[in-house]
Amino acid sequence: MPDQIIVIHRWSDRYADYESYVDHGARRVSYVTTGRAAGSLPERAAAVRTVRSTEDGKEVRAAVASLVEEFGRPARIIALHEVDLDIVAELRGELGVPGETPGELAPFRDKLVMARRLAAAGVPVPATEPAADHAAVSAFAAVHGWPVLVKPVRGTASAGVTRLGSPAELAAYVFPRDMPMLVQPYLPDVILHVDGVATGTGLGAWRASRYVNTCLEFTEGAALGSVELDDPLLTKAVGEFTTRVVRALSAGPWVFHLELFLSGTPSAPRLQVLEVGARPGGAEVPFVWKEVHGVDLMAAAFALQMGEPLPDAGRIELGAERGGWLLVPTPVARPCRVVAAGSRAGAGDETGGPVDGGSGGPYAQRVPVVGQTLTDLAGYEHSGARFRFRGRSADEVEAAIRRTIQDFDFRCTPIDPDAPERVVLVGSGGRAYREYAFADAAARCEVALAGPVEPTWQSGYLAGHRSVADPGVDALTRAVGECVAGAPGPAGVFTWDEVLLEVTAAAAARLGLPHMSPAAARNCRDKLATRRLLRESGLPGVAFAHVRDQEEALRAADAIGYPVVVKPRSLAGSVGVVIVHDAEDLRGLYHHAVEAAYPGLDPLDGLLLEEFLSGPEISVDSVVRDGDVRPANVARKRLGFDPFFEEVGHLVSPWRREPWADDLTDLLVEAHRALGVQTGVTHAEVRLTAAGPRLIELNGRLGGDFIPYLGKLATGVDLTAAAVDLALGLTPDLGQSRDICAEVSFLYPPQDGVVRSLDVSCAAAVPGVVEVVRLAEPGARLLLPPRGVVPRLAAVIVTGDTPEDCRRALDRASELVRAEVEPLVAGGAR
Repeated sequence: MPDQIIVIHRWSDRYADYESYVDHGARRVSYVTTGRAAGSLPERAAAVRTVRSTEDGKEVRAAVASLVEEFGRPARIIALHEVDLDIVAELRGELGVPGETPGELAPFRDKLVMARRLAAAGVPVPATEPAADHAAVSAFAAVHGWPVLVKPVRGTASAGVTRLGSPAELAAYVFPRDMPMLVQPYLPDVILHVDGVATGTGLGAWRASRYVNTCLEFTEGAALGSVELDDPLLTKAVGEFTTRVVRALSAGPWVFHLELFLSGTPSAPRLQVLEVGARPGGAEVPFVWKEVHGVDLMAAAFALQMGEPLPDAGRIELGAERGGWLLVPTPVARPCRVVAAGSRAGAGDETGGPVDGGSGGPYAQRVPVVGQTLTDLAGYEHSGARFRFRGRSADEVEAAIRRTIQDFDFRCTPIDPDAPERVVLVGSGGRAYREYAFADAAARCEVALAGPVEPTWQSGYLAGHRSVADPGVDALTRAVGECVAGAPGPAGVFTWDEVLLEVTAAAAARLGLPHMSPAAARNCRDKLATRRLLRESGLPGVAFAHVRDQEEALRAADAIGYPVVVKPRSLAGSVGVVIVHDAEDLRGLYHHAVEAAYPGLDPLDGLLLEEFLSGPEISVDSVVRDGDVRPANVARKRLGFDPFFEEVGHLVSPWRREPWADDLTDLLVEAHRALGVQTGVTHAEVRLTAAGPRLIELNGRLGGDFIPYLGKLATGVDLTAAAVDLALGLTPDLGQSRDICAEVSFLYPPQDGVVRSLDVSCAAAVPGVVEVVRLAEPGARLLLPPRGVVPRLAAVIVTGDTPEDCRRALDRASELVRAEVEPLVAGGAR
């Protein structure tokens, strides 16, 4: 087996292109990341472990330990973000893995060690001393004068840096707990940063830049920009000084980000080291280097941590073009909601990404959308807005940066945690099947509706709505954003519509709202992806094949062994799913799967063949928060219309004492992990085979067919309210208030026909019946499977202490439903 490489990863954006750095087919590359950042990982990752924060050493160690247990000790452990370098260096020592040790890392992470190493080598640095308490800072200021800077010894991105201008300000300053601090004089000098590669013998590719405003001013609310220098005298002096710095700190090759104080004149500049990191620069530096200069600094850092030679790109001479970038902080304290983000002239791309860089504007940007929630995530990646620039000179780039600062209209409002909560529901579903869920959601918080329909019966439950004729990601994002932009309190978004799951996940990601990730939604929607990921995770096997024509299906069925199930990859409601018992069956029934259609869903390439799993089928609704999977509701399926898999009823009954309960829970926990599902209410379909539970599929939304309603009747657990809580980032209440049985039975016409009348009044009066829901109105044309999709007359919903109680009530009530259905003949009704 190939050696394992473990990567600690924290970026949501694609700062690092790991798949181009190492062959994920030839090497086993595993990742430890956060739920938010998991979507930016390569699809061919060998394994992914999620943690709440990569700065949580305990969680990271546990995740790495599980990867070591599964795949063995890694050959390398990699981290490219500055903050993650410490834990990776410690893990290398603990596991005996080659690479930079904590001692070797200290001059780049511990600013006291850094300053002393540089001073010993004769490189100018400001006076730097430990700041254990107020007395130490006061003593330092007595020697060096006010103002002073107090900063973390191992900080990054100016987080925690404070300027103190007097003894009175020092007296009011509160030192952070368990965080070593240092003190330096405040220098009102120009600040430069130098990024590039040291080859071990000198400088490879490098570029010096000047900040527009300072990192400290950015923490205080000012925009922060950077423009690459083109002054030849200053550039020459910076290059010579940088060579001294890199030689003083390391004799080998390394990627560096150096910050300097600049004073004096262009012809006689005076330089001092502010700080230096052994990693690519932050903010937009890696993107500018790739896009303007054609050099991937992340690739160079990755290669060096792998123990490989420095890539040739790290040694090239850069061209004449200059780059720059701009970060705009949020104008109010986070968490906040965006109410405007764009050009004051009305132009600009509010959705972010590449833009036309003409007329002196940015060539790329990441701009929040109206309605987006900005949380308190740290780091330059999570700035309010980000822009990148390129030009023929430093003056041209700086002018574009300053124009953008002037032109960018960015307004936000703080989120009031005590104001009413609002959740936007995407899509509706039919009244008969989903009105109970609307009522449950509206009882929990304000509900707004976004989607392709104008509200009618839904209006009584709504606090607002936006209709979207064609719910693509951009249009839906705008609609949801408009629904929440005016809400002062916490907000969320979710859907119970399978057709809209992926687009809702994408809109939620853009808006910064809690939701299953777009990648996880795709993994659930594509049944082939589900099967592959489950196999790769080592879950109990289900033989399957991806086929594109009937002959290929016949060969695959022979290999798997009959009976097999044929199904479309991406439809819903069991449409097109059929069991075949032999080759003749397969030839006769294959076309049903090929021709199957479901409104709003496009079939993906090919079909899926799976071994038939023998045993009772159940569905399980689970509540997932931060990767913690809690099965909450088990329904035993009633299937009909063989060889098709029409669901004709569901029974929710006590299950936690069943002999398969623990194995079922373990299966669901591992399946959610394999598919990357970190949050949401999910609906799994499972077969209870003689060899144990086996997953058929995992749907990323509330169950249909009244199953959540049955769960509430049987257990008291409101899964709709749980979905709302998860959308708001809250922990749902899953405490059961009862443990009885609830069942639904669907009534079908005896043959294809047109409904002429339907009377359920007598059935509704049967003891044990909760309600009888009319599912067809006079004039409805119903075609039995496989010709029609859920061609039902009515749903009878009952409760009872036992399954037998439910069955008796169902049988009696079903007999009392009076339906007149006119049979269809060729060409229409008789």
